[in-house]
Amino acid sequence: MGMQSPNARPSGAGDGPQSPAENHEGHAPAPAAGPETYDDPWYDALASGWGEPAGPDAAVEVPAARRVQRPGPDGGAAGVYLAVQRSAAFQEVRSRYRRFVVPMVAVFLGWYTAYVVAATAAPGFMARPVAGAMNVALLAGLGQFLSTFLFTWAYARHARLRRDRAALELRWDTQERARGLRGGAS
Repeated sequence: MGMQSPNARPSGAGDGPQSPAENHEGHAPAPAAGPETYDDPWYDALASGWGEPAGPDAAVEVPAARRVQRPGPDGGAAGVYLAVQRSAAFQEVRSRYRRFVVPMVAVFLGWYTAYVVAATAAPGFMARPVAGAMNVALLAGLGQFLSTFLFTWAYARHARLRRDRAALELRWDTQERARGLRGGAS
């Protein structure tokens, strides 16, 4: 006699389901085809009504608390931010940023690419001993870490000396202009 199955029938007898997955006693048969439904309340009510609309032409109502009045491009807070973005001071801060970051990224990517290419194309050179157990590959790999820290330090120094003060002044100016639109409310 074979092993006893969970439904008290001997397995391998050929007269019933062979696994619990095939055992459907007391359960309705699964639908043959069609969309799968879930009895999960969270699935049906996505984010308290912020789900998909009921149909292709149905509009989703935005709750009053979420509605935002958007002023035109010439007025309101959007106008303040656009005016600041177009200002010479903002353009100077962005220019200083780009003049520093673009060359530094190019140098770093070039240095990293040279390291990877040398490691794959010149394994004999990279294996050349320098001092004791140190070889060229190990020194270049440590140089990658060192250069990362140096570039980070240089970026922070450049930001502190060349951009932070001007960016802070722009921020204060922007906040003052925006407060002026709201009638001086903080």
